[in-house]
Amino acid sequence: MPEEICAQDFSTEEISAQEISTDAGPPAPHPVAPHPAPPAAPADLPALLGDLARRDPGAVVVLDRTAAGTTVPVTRGELWRRTCRLAAGLAERGVGPGDCVAVWLPNWSDALAWQFAVAARGAHVIGVNTRYNVDEVGHVLERARPVLVVLAHAFHGLDLLGRLREALSAIDAPAPAVVLVAGPGEPAPDPGAADVGGGSWAPDPTGPAPEPAPSDPAAPVVAFTTSGSTGMPKLAAHSGSAVLRQAVADAAAMGGLGEADTMLCALPLSGVYGFNAATATLAAGGRCLFVPVFDPDEVLDLMAEHGVTHVPAGDDMVIRLRAAQQARPRDLRSWRWWGAADFQGRMRELARWAADELGVRTTGVYGASELFALLTMWPDAEPAPGRWFGGGRVVDPATEVRTVDPATGEPVAHGVEGELQFRGPCVVDAYLGEPERAAASRTADGWFGSGDLGVLVDDGAFVYVCRMGDALRLRGFLVDPAEIENRLGAHPDVGIAKVVGVTADDGATVAVAFVTAADGAAPDAAALRAWCAQGLAHFKVPESVHVVDAMPTTSGTNGTKIRAAVLREWARERR
Repeated sequence: MPEEICAQDFSTEEISAQEISTDAGPPAPHPVAPHPAPPAAPADLPALLGDLARRDPGAVVVLDRTAAGTTVPVTRGELWRRTCRLAAGLAERGVGPGDCVAVWLPNWSDALAWQFAVAARGAHVIGVNTRYNVDEVGHVLERARPVLVVLAHAFHGLDLLGRLREALSAIDAPAPAVVLVAGPGEPAPDPGAADVGGGSWAPDPTGPAPEPAPSDPAAPVVAFTTSGSTGMPKLAAHSGSAVLRQAVADAAAMGGLGEADTMLCALPLSGVYGFNAATATLAAGGRCLFVPVFDPDEVLDLMAEHGVTHVPAGDDMVIRLRAAQQARPRDLRSWRWWGAADFQGRMRELARWAADELGVRTTGVYGASELFALLTMWPDAEPAPGRWFGGGRVVDPATEVRTVDPATGEPVAHGVEGELQFRGPCVVDAYLGEPERAAASRTADGWFGSGDLGVLVDDGAFVYVCRMGDALRLRGFLVDPAEIENRLGAHPDVGIAKVVGVTADDGATVAVAFVTAADGAAPDAAALRAWCAQGLAHFKVPESVHVVDAMPTTSGTNGTKIRAAVLREWARERR
């Protein structure tokens, strides 16, 4: 792919954090405050919930949303009893160590109960997004080989059972047993209709709930699908001990998260971003407000009603929340922390709005399915706007990070751009269906290559730059496309901007920009190029600017991302 930067295209030239600057300039190398030391983790994953229930069984741990639009509080004791009953049912049906259970549920408390129950049996969960199409479902089934699929019944008008049948008919994999799960407050469905060839059953909601025996914390407990940017997604599995370490470390680092706080859980629990936010909330003893279907007006009403304090979300979600808040303001004084991902290049603009209008502290975060989503974040002491960049300090002191020259693999100094590599308990333990891949993804001395470019600003702290494949080498200089995007986005006529690189006739890479219009505006391409020329070096001015009605996007488990590969095709066509 000549339009992308290959490893051989990188040099070892020093590019400081200021030299890869965007509109406000990311932090230069400097001391970054440590995160609070995390407490000891529970003995195993089920104990995370069990310990909470024993300490205060009547405390609310989840706020469920019903299809009718009401909120149902779920106590720690109730969720733990449900978990214990499910674990007993799994034991009766022979589900045990090494087995996989596919949990195809929206953000309901049932998803947590199944996760803890499966872990109690020494088995692992693969989360399946309710938006997955037939091919994606078939890929997950073929790789993970679940013995059981836990499936939402009559959720949001989706025929998930029909999708499962169609996926199974197209692959060579054994049919799993199926459990149908009704939404909060709904009657239990008839399990007989769910048999796809492997049987079906309905858990007993009133049976005995003996506490499960301790499980092996070193065993895998959950797997996440990767972005699939290089083909169909991989299924990255993590052990119970790794999940627990990350949960308690995130809770300690996350803006003083505690028992009085409420986390907005609008990101799917089947994805690593939503999963890490929920487990961190449990580790802190807080409560989760589960949102199975995202509607910005409804979410803002819920945030105001239930005093939401913490919001993990990409800028794609907060763009919609801001528009709804500006149209009809709510009392959001409880909201104090936003853990932000910059999926659409709007994070810093939105962080300023959140700070100025609502008093919210925004911190950029960093993560991946193979590394956990909230792997790093900036400490509260880090000043803005430096705190508004992706990256931050590792939350778990056992996690190591370094940057290396992508061409040689040799470590580079602070302030020098390179590939981010990680080592420690955060790194993926296994890939479901690909037993050799986990070892092959590491260097001989155990470092995992992320495929991301970053700059270390301190030991254990870095600024995320971009994916290695998205970096542009323009006139011999390595350029983060976000620098051009931020310049375009600062123009009042521009809504969203995205820049990609394509190969010109002479073999050089040129920048091509795509923009959408701000509300009521009509951007002019020539005027936008002139705008770029006023604020950027000449070689960074895009060769062309194209105004489009909408960006091509993909909706994954962690948020809505712009499809750069599609834009590259558009750019080639329009040249």
